Amino acid sequence: MTTPPSKNSDRITLGPARAPARAMLRATGMKDEDFSKPMVAVVNTWTTVTPCNMHLADLAEPARAAIHAAGGVPVDFNTVVVSDGVTMGTEGMRASLISRDVIADSIELAVRGHSLDGVLILVGCDKTIPAAAMALARMDVPGCIFYGGTIMPGQLSEKAVSIQDVFEAVGAHACGAMTENELAEVEKAACPGAGACGGQFTANTMAMALTLLGLSPMGLNDIPARHPDKPAAAAACGRLAVELAMAGTGARQFITQASLYNAVLGACASGGSTNAALHIAAIAAEAGVDFSIDQFDTGSSEVPVITDLKPGGRFLAHHMFLAGGTRLFTQRLVEAGKLADTATVTGKSLFEEALSAVESQNQRVIYTVANPVKPDGGFRVLYGDLATEGAVLKLSGHSRKSFEGPARVFEREEDAFHAVETNQIKAGDVVIIRNEGPKGGPGMREMLGVTAALVGQGLSEDVALITDGRFSGASKGFVIGHVSPEACAGGAIGLLRDGDMIRINVADRRIDTDADLEARRVGWTPPSPNPMGGVFEKYARLVSSASHGATTTARAQNSHTDTVKARA
Repeated sequence: MTTPPSKNSDRITLGPARAPARAMLRATGMKDEDFSKPMVAVVNTWTTVTPCNMHLADLAEPARAAIHAAGGVPVDFNTVVVSDGVTMGTEGMRASLISRDVIADSIELAVRGHSLDGVLILVGCDKTIPAAAMALARMDVPGCIFYGGTIMPGQLSEKAVSIQDVFEAVGAHACGAMTENELAEVEKAACPGAGACGGQFTANTMAMALTLLGLSPMGLNDIPARHPDKPAAAAACGRLAVELAMAGTGARQFITQASLYNAVLGACASGGSTNAALHIAAIAAEAGVDFSIDQFDTGSSEVPVITDLKPGGRFLAHHMFLAGGTRLFTQRLVEAGKLADTATVTGKSLFEEALSAVESQNQRVIYTVANPVKPDGGFRVLYGDLATEGAVLKLSGHSRKSFEGPARVFEREEDAFHAVETNQIKAGDVVIIRNEGPKGGPGMREMLGVTAALVGQGLSEDVALITDGRFSGASKGFVIGHVSPEACAGGAIGLLRDGDMIRINVADRRIDTDADLEARRVGWTPPSPNPMGGVFEKYARLVSSASHGATTTARAQNSHTDTVKARA
């Protein structure tokens, strides 16, 4: 009689029938005593194509050693990575969001394919972070996520600079406000070494969100990439992954409606990236938890922005780490009664973790809810003629509450960037970039090149930008993304023409036009997805609306269909 498995990996290591599997595993270094230990996947998103992830191979070493010391057997895997910063403004950027789902799929295949007992996922750049959480949520296996940390600030004439400054310098150069030599100086100074982009851009926003979700240990994601304490933090996560595997604590014990809303509030109160709306919705869908992007609007009404972080503020993630980090930020929200007390992978509750916050003397980065940086959180979810399923407005990077102006319609990002670069966009214009949605792009490119060029030309407060694509976390200005339905799905954004008057009212959560859109629908056919073939075609066929996280799983598709039916 075969002994029933007591751990997941027994399916490949236990009993006479598994002798061939054990023979293969012995070749990797496993011994008799190892087959009784939990096998823990060390999923590494290491690559040398971007500073965000290029140091993760180094951090995997102390993590593996800690797994061994804690009584586990580490098993290494890797995934694909697409760098947003490198591909921004090119056709390659279409691969970025697609890679999120491919990364989640690859983690699932590696872990489920080998019946592993736990997972430690090392992440760095924008899509690897939500992908890791999506995979854990989908599989409901024990595990935790360790973020490789922020890059250090670049230094230029005693000023701290980041990749955001390079993109904005491109716009300044285009309008003659900066010489080519000055642009080169910014370029060479902005990225001094390993680590993810330094502001409260997408990577740092999502690293904070994973801490508030309970999937990352409090404080460890904050440690910068090249800080001497980072290897010890990796080791701590390795030990924790073994403990979780031995206890059988699945990830869905941490991903709840309460913890998801905590993550939303963190993004709102930190002035974080609008990509959080996309990624948190996707994590919720994978976990089977009901979620609406309207929670970002509710959250922004409940909490103000309490961090003075770029892109809208003065400081970078490294400065926040020195000030007291996510632990102090969390404590501020707990003191104001804004967060729910939820479980975390450390075994301590979120409130218990926040109790040990230490505030640096005279820090100027993290404020209080009673004395905030801005009175409202960083997001508004708008509806109206142009977005019946919603669109996401970033509040933290500008001061406007309304906008009205004529549409300047562009069929793709490159056309809009050329118009900005050649000074064809004027104050009062509403720039429309369509056919860049999840299906239509395909892949929902970010428009940082366009927004940064507008900032560089001094137009960020005087021009609105609307797209069915999305924006980088480094974008600032009056920008509205994730317009749903997208043009390719029959959305009204596909019906607009140059000169149509667009009205945006933040207080009323409206985005409308004076154009007779229904008359234009007669005989109109939505554009087809960009015919790129391969994985791009597959993604366009499977992906859900941006309002539901732009995911490719059946669960998200069903959620999207049910919501549309309910609204109808």
